[in-house]
Amino acid sequence: MTELLEAEKLRLVEVAPPSIPSETRAAMNREWDEAVLANPALFDGPVVLCAGLSRDAGDAGDAEDALLVSWSRTTYRYFALRRVPGATVLRSLFVSVIQPTDDGRVLVGRMSRSTAAPGRWQFPGGSVEPPTGAEPLDERALRRHAALELAEETGVDIPDTALTRCLITYGDDGQVGVHYLAPPLPAPVLQDRFDALAAAEAARGRDPEFDRIVFVGSPAELPRLEGPHVVYLEPVVRWTSRRVGS
Repeated sequence: MTELLEAEKLRLVEVAPPSIPSETRAAMNREWDEAVLANPALFDGPVVLCAGLSRDAGDAGDAEDALLVSWSRTTYRYFALRRVPGATVLRSLFVSVIQPTDDGRVLVGRMSRSTAAPGRWQFPGGSVEPPTGAEPLDERALRRHAALELAEETGVDIPDTALTRCLITYGDDGQVGVHYLAPPLPAPVLQDRFDALAAAEAARGRDPEFDRIVFVGSPAELPRLEGPHVVYLEPVVRWTSRRVGS
C-alpha cells in the first residue's frame, strides 16, 4: 500500500546516520559484494537515507501545512541491508517526474538491463544524492535533481523551475518519494526526444537508463506492461489520471 500525501511546504533536516552492529555490517557487505558480482554496473556512490517522515506544524501560529523529512548521508551498499534477515530496513528518498502528454496520458519507462532494477516500470526519477560542501538539501535541490533525472532518462530537458511538486508518497517498503509535475508535451515529441537519447547512448556503447517508454492514461493500462512495477506507480497514475487527464 502507498500513501499519497500533499503539503504546501516540504522541510528537510539532516540527522546522524543509524548505527549498524558489526555482525550486521559484515552481512551487509557480503550481500553487496554478491549483488555487484551479479550486476557489475552497481556503484557504491553517495545517496540519501530517509530517516523519518512526519507532519511539521512549524512555528506557532503558522497555518501552512508542511511535511518534515529527516535524512542522513550514506552509500548505496547500505540498502543491501534489505536482504539481511532481521536487519532494520533503510528507507530511500527519491524524486520522480510525472511527464504528461497534451492528450492527458503520462510517460512511464522501463529500466534497462544495466540498471539496478532491470525490467522495472516507473516514472523518470531516482534516488536523491547528498549535497556537497555547504550546499543545502532543500526543495530547490530536489527539483534540480528531478529535472536532471528527466533529461538523463528521457531526453526531455526543461528548466527545473518548470516542475511543480504535486505529491509525496510513502510506501509499505518505507521509501519516500517526492513527485513533480512537468508541463505537457505532445507524445510524438516525447518519443522523438527519447529515441534521440537512446541512439546517442548506443553510439557511445552504453545502454540508456530506460530501454522503452510508453504513455498510459489510466491504471487499467498498467497490467499490459510486462515486468515489475514500482509500488507507487498504480496509485500515482490513478491520481494523475483524475487531474492531468481532466
